[in-house]
Amino acid sequence: MPRILVTNDDGIDSAGLHSLARAATALGDVVVVAPDTEYSGASVALGPLHLVQPDVHEASIEGVPEAWAVSGPPALCVYYARLGAFDGDFDMVLSGINPGANVGRSVQHSGTVGAALTAISGGIPGVAVSQSVRGAAVEGQAVGDGLDGQQWETAATVGVTVARAVLGGPAVAVNVNVPNLALEDLVGWRPTVLAPAPSRGIGEVRLSPKEGAPGSYTVKLSWGEPQHLPADSDGGAVGRGLVSVSVLSPVGAQDPSLPVPGASELTALVGRGQ
Repeated sequence: MPRILVTNDDGIDSAGLHSLARAATALGDVVVVAPDTEYSGASVALGPLHLVQPDVHEASIEGVPEAWAVSGPPALCVYYARLGAFDGDFDMVLSGINPGANVGRSVQHSGTVGAALTAISGGIPGVAVSQSVRGAAVEGQAVGDGLDGQQWETAATVGVTVARAVLGGPAVAVNVNVPNLALEDLVGWRPTVLAPAPSRGIGEVRLSPKEGAPGSYTVKLSWGEPQHLPADSDGGAVGRGLVSVSVLSPVGAQDPSLPVPGASELTALVGRGQ
């Protein structure tokens, strides 16, 4: 049986994580290794390992045979698992379900997506699953009462379907975004590019002086307006009731035959290019 690592960036108690983990038991042996608290926006961060020693605790999730909570971000959960902390190798990392679509630039910051990217850096396929919320999430993160009426089972079913297709193949990172609809109400699915912006971003950031603390400020954020995104983009597809599936490229250097910025200046500074 394949071993499936399920993680997220919203923490071990997230309803979306539990739905995805239970659905993933149809794929193989599921082990949940997730942060013990929320790490939204953590991307591929590991944390300052030279300063802290993260703890690992046994956890319990109904319908899942093994679960662990880690006092660190999702990428660290994946690293621990890859390096043998949980008794053996894993064949796939399944990350989510994030409340709020991770589209556009949100992909760069998302801890949900970061777990999938961390997986492929170790040669393991990774699938990140996110779901839109009522209204529009800000930078891929749900705010206020946006989680009311969340259709977790729809996203879990879609995520496991994509994971089944990826399992056993080459190490790819797939970003799946699912509309917050009942399964039978989904319009369809679409392979997509990343949108030029998130569905809703931060509109303005201001520094507000702290009373009684000269030179110190609090940060005041205001939300931007929801965006109408192109139909062929991840955010545009989800907004039209379609499941968005994007295959993400791993981080790496560009083709070395392409021009290097500052090449002549570097040659003058350090000698001949090699």
